[in-house]
Amino acid sequence: MCDSVKKDITIDLKGVLTKEKLQILLKQKLDYPDYYGENWDAFWDTITGLVELPEKIKFEHWSDLEKTIPSEANSLKEMLYNFNKKYPMMKSEVKYK
Repeated sequence: MCDSVKKDITIDLKGVLTKEKLQILLKQKLDYPDYYGENWDAFWDTITGLVELPEKIKFEHWSDLEKTIPSEANSLKEMLYNFNKKYPMMKSEVKYK
């Protein structure tokens, strides 16, 4: 895991209309490696072994994401919840605005 973790980030979901755009945005904002596979399996593998999550993540325009691609919004929320439950020592505080 990397030591240069951002403590607090905001991810603006406005205009994210596809799962591909969501994955690319997550890759950029969370500083994932170039070879990140841009799918939920790769997301899980990355947060549990490659890139440490920030201490706080705030998602802006969350309701937009839930309306446009609800299954992707649910997957993201579920992944972060499961991560926090499984790895309480590396827990990330997540806010959905």
